[in-house]
Amino acid sequence: MFIETESTPNPATLKFLPGRDVMGAAGTADFVAGDDASRSPLAIRLFELDGVARVFFGGDFITVTKSDVTDWQALRPQVLGAVMEHFLAGLPVIEGIGADADEDFDPADAEAVAQIKELLDQRVRPAVAGDGGDIVFRGFRDGIVKLTMQGACSGCPSSRATLKHGVENMLRHYIPEVVGVEQVEG
Repeated sequence: MFIETESTPNPATLKFLPGRDVMGAAGTADFVAGDDASRSPLAIRLFELDGVARVFFGGDFITVTKSDVTDWQALRPQVLGAVMEHFLAGLPVIEGIGADADEDFDPADAEAVAQIKELLDQRVRPAVAGDGGDIVFRGFRDGIVKLTMQGACSGCPSSRATLKHGVENMLRHYIPEVVGVEQVEG
């Protein structure tokens, strides 16, 4: 098994491409701490490595965020080994179905919300996935779209600019009801 590694815009995060489905069409999974990883044998294994601060699973990739006291030179081979051993053992990435965070929006805004989600899915998520992350719709109230950045995008220095200058401008252009975008923690 050959696993490619790519850098991301977030210097604390690397993207690992195992050459096979990780989450596939099931979506994404974001684990911000080892305590959150109970439903994922792979995330548990990665959090057991000293220096792993966050784990994110995309369709065909894994992003790992390191702590400030660890360097990639030491951690990268450990992550590669853990991922390889996990997949070669045939273990599942996720066990069971996780609960999604609730979406907060007025049912009267359902049409605008559908348009927002469609634009995010078609125009934003593929680009964000290319950088090792995801963007998740959390709500829409009083013209403000609430989004959560996950994976490499979560702590990325440029994520705020991506949201404000990229996503917000696009949504405001296509959907007149949108007046702004806010990042919220998942």
